[in-house]
Amino acid sequence: ANILDVNMDEGMLDSPVAMRTFLNTIASEPEIARLPVMVDSSKWQVLHIGLQCLQGKGVVNSISLKDGEAAFLEKAAIIRSYGAAVVVMAFDEQGQAADTERRLQIGQRAFKLLIDVGFPAEDIIIDPNVLAIATGLEEHANYAVSFIESTRLLKQHCPGIKISGGISNLSFAFRGNEPVRQAMNSAFLYHAIAAGLDMGIVNAGQIALYSDIAPELLVAVEDVIFNRDSGATDRLVALADRFKGGTKKRELDLSWREQPVAGRIAWALVHGTVDFVEHDVAEALAELGTPLAVIEGPMMAGMRQVGDLFGAGKMFLPQVVKSARVMKRGVAWLEPHLQAAKQAGTMASQGAILMATVKGDVHDIGKNIVGVVLACNGWEIIDLGVMVPCETILREAETRGVSAIGLSGLITPSLDEMVHVAKEMQVRGMQLPLLIGGATTSKQHTAVKIAPAYAGPVVHVLDASRAVEVAQQVTAANPDVYLGQVRGDQEQVRQIHALRQATPLVPLSQVQNRRPQLSFAEVAKPQKLGRQVQMQVPLAAVAQCIDWTFLFSAWDLKGRYPQILQHPDHGEAARDLFASAQAMLQTIVSQNQLEIRAVWGVWPAHSQGNDVVLFADEEHSHEVARFCMLRQQQQKTDAAKPYLSLADFVAPRDLQVPDYVGGFAVTAGIGLEKLVEAAMAEHDDYSAILAKALADRLAEAATEWLHAQVRRSWYAADESLDNEALIAERYVGIRPAIGYPACPDHTEKLKLWSLLRPDELGITLTETLAMYPGASVSGLYLGHPQARYFSVGQVGPDQVADYARRKGMGVAEVERALGSSVAGG
Repeated sequence: ANILDVNMDEGMLDSPVAMRTFLNTIASEPEIARLPVMVDSSKWQVLHIGLQCLQGKGVVNSISLKDGEAAFLEKAAIIRSYGAAVVVMAFDEQGQAADTERRLQIGQRAFKLLIDVGFPAEDIIIDPNVLAIATGLEEHANYAVSFIESTRLLKQHCPGIKISGGISNLSFAFRGNEPVRQAMNSAFLYHAIAAGLDMGIVNAGQIALYSDIAPELLVAVEDVIFNRDSGATDRLVALADRFKGGTKKRELDLSWREQPVAGRIAWALVHGTVDFVEHDVAEALAELGTPLAVIEGPMMAGMRQVGDLFGAGKMFLPQVVKSARVMKRGVAWLEPHLQAAKQAGTMASQGAILMATVKGDVHDIGKNIVGVVLACNGWEIIDLGVMVPCETILREAETRGVSAIGLSGLITPSLDEMVHVAKEMQVRGMQLPLLIGGATTSKQHTAVKIAPAYAGPVVHVLDASRAVEVAQQVTAANPDVYLGQVRGDQEQVRQIHALRQATPLVPLSQVQNRRPQLSFAEVAKPQKLGRQVQMQVPLAAVAQCIDWTFLFSAWDLKGRYPQILQHPDHGEAARDLFASAQAMLQTIVSQNQLEIRAVWGVWPAHSQGNDVVLFADEEHSHEVARFCMLRQQQQKTDAAKPYLSLADFVAPRDLQVPDYVGGFAVTAGIGLEKLVEAAMAEHDDYSAILAKALADRLAEAATEWLHAQVRRSWYAADESLDNEALIAERYVGIRPAIGYPACPDHTEKLKLWSLLRPDELGITLTETLAMYPGASVSGLYLGHPQARYFSVGQVGPDQVADYARRKGMGVAEVERALGSSVAGG
């Protein structure tokens, strides 16, 4: 990196204290201190504290004109007094600049003001706002080309300035599809740099060479960036699945027209096809009798499918908007019938929902999507826009007699503003449901911080696809049951949070001295060191290793196999399920319908403190991976019990005893999509779910089968265990999965992927570091005879800071990665 950006904004964090502590901590680290530091926050108090801690010349990110010139100049003078450069966001009193004229106007205005108070031009960095394109909303289509044009014009009219931008914002609509996102970001950078872009917030490791972008994808991406025609987004969406790795082609296939009308409507909604919606809605109306039955029946069923796909990252924003377009077309056709039903008193209005992005926040894409979806489901949407003060929100809500208030926000201070709105609603004695949404919001923050401030209903809306269900529930004639469940869930979240806050922790310095005392006799050398690949693991052999108990639990049938087959209550259902599973498994094996692939390896290793270090060869000539482990800190009632870390099971460096550590990644999901699609084409949900459940079982079985092969080629050559013994884990050694209790940080999985390169086998990581295909397993191999599974539990700030140092990450970033494992988090 050329600049180190430090941001401590997080809803559950004391940002000012965290900023001061962290900057003071890193000040003495040579590798960090050589870099200029950018203090980054949406809160001026945090920025000011950051300035006080900087050594040398820093950068402040950011200030803007949204609160007027007086506040802007006051902050600028303070920044200048510290000798820092400043990032100026393209916002003013009217909100965010989204077109070229406003970007240029605000940039020139800010430039003149700063120059007038003594800022050198080279210390002024203007961010004209990189905004998401290809969202499906027409007003967003020109955002990228406008940014590029604005960059060129700002460089001309404000000589000497720098231009910056948050590059990844551009491709947000395609989150989950890394190849398309990389192509969009790379092509945009190529043209923006040519126009004068100086710096950007970007992951350099995830930027493809412009010349390496596939020609077909590059054309589609640049058509979107430059908004060359109205079909550009649709063409990019059509290409997206193929470049994600899928092979499904978009073809004219009318077989879905053979479904019953409810299935046809649902299909059209999921696929965004408007061609037949009026015909199908008319048929559904004739069949069901009332327009409300059509909306609440097949149309809502289709929207629930859209919501599930969007929530799972299998649909993108433009596709959701296209689905909403289908819904809107259908509702428009039904409108005369809806009006007639209202006039006849046979149908009640859904009501009105007021929506606003809270004060100080200018992000509204998610809110707009929610508005589209809700409007398509019969709600009147009153959208107050962005940066809306609390007083305006509450006044308009009372004046217009809305059914609920929806608050949105992206930046961390929005969380505080939402708490303020809730408190004001309480002061006014309001009882309206308060819906909370946005990227930084969470179920925990809503339960711990917002809900206690307001006696009325407060519900966290996970994403846009869930909005309709939540809105209907909270405004129902009798919402008590639903709201009772919500309040009960929130109380449980608060109790868990309080318990975590109260958990006694032992200082890291003490638990380090209470690690287990293990002996490390010289271990057998593996037959082969380094990475190994098996592209086709034998299906028949793996099928013999299946642990069937978990198949039944996946279907909510409780009990162990084979005893469950004779269960007095659900034995018959278990036997029927087992017979179906056996028949499907036989077909899968005989026809090779699923493909199992595996990559693994064993390397010389030693532990160094709480790190496990792997080397290329026996001489330890160079390090190939370093896995950072955590140690238990929660106080134990038995003073004799050690505090464990996975590093304990690897020979320490100072013992000079040869030791080895392995890693693996296995999938049984190659071909699963085809199986599921075939089942769903027949409207056979049962077979589709069963195929997924079997793929999961095969993945776990393949992991067990592979572990046995590795043990026999390493330290257990004479091992002979039957499947029952394997399931009971009666073997020596463990295979802990990264992201689970003994190693709860999913970001360590990136090191495993770098070491094993599972992507070459089709096993990839999503943005949130989940494995794809889902029927996949990965982890480490530890062979010490006393190695066992355990839970790290809660860790304290002292260990978080130590862990961040070892990983070379910021404390806030580590806290996000560890999540609930951080005490008080």
